[in-house]
Amino acid sequence: MRCVIARFPFDLTKSGVLESMKGIKPEPVTGDSVIIGRRHYPPKQVGQVITRQDRRDFSAGEVLRAMAHLGFTCRILPESTPARIESPLQRASAMLGAPHLAV
Repeated sequence: MRCVIARFPFDLTKSGVLESMKGIKPEPVTGDSVIIGRRHYPPKQVGQVITRQDRRDFSAGEVLRAMAHLGFTCRILPESTPARIESPLQRASAMLGAPHLAV
C-alpha cells in the first residue's frame, strides 16, 4: 500500500513492516502506540525504522494512520482535559465551604 509520511511516498506492506521491526526493542510507551506482533511501539519509533528518516520529519498521526491502513492495531489515548483554573476567590470560597461562583 502506498502511504505518504513526511511528504514522501512509501510502498509499505504488513509483512514488510513486520520484517523491519523484527529485533527492534520497543522504547517505553507514554502515549499512543502501535501493536506490531505482541509488542507496543511508540509511533515515532516505528516511523523512524520504516522510513529511515529523523523523527522530527513526521508526526505520530501520520504513522498511526498508515499503520491502521495496513491493519495494525493502534492505541490512541484520549486527549486529557485541561485542569480547571480557579481564581483566588474561588479557592477561598471552596475552603470556607461557600457554593461555587460561576465565572
